[in-house]
Amino acid sequence: MALKKRILAVDDNSISLASIEQELKGEYDVIPLNSGIRALQYLKRETPDLILLDIQMAIKDGIETLEEIREMESCRNIPVVMLTSRSDKETIIKSSKLGVYDYVLKPFKKQDLLERIDRVLKQLS
Repeated sequence: MALKKRILAVDDNSISLASIEQELKGEYDVIPLNSGIRALQYLKRETPDLILLDIQMAIKDGIETLEEIREMESCRNIPVVMLTSRSDKETIIKSSKLGVYDYVLKPFKKQDLLERIDRVLKQLS
């Protein structure tokens, strides 16, 4: 049996994080982290197949976290999908300039999220 792809899910809302983990755990190996800082620490040691990243987080938001991820040599090419409730044009443009693969609005539907993740991972294989 093939190993499950690893998805790093980053969201400071514990309910949101638990929901993401619950919806994806059958298909993927989910690593839930509740801050951008913890995500950056994890990425210094491990390389997931994809990152789901919330934008609105305390201390270090998703855009700041993504900027730092893109500066890390080993993480530049990891696909990132923004999973957020923010839909303002400025945030979407900033995310696009940082090379996000997709932008999913909360609340998400399980099937929609799975299809988007599958599409991104298939583009890379």
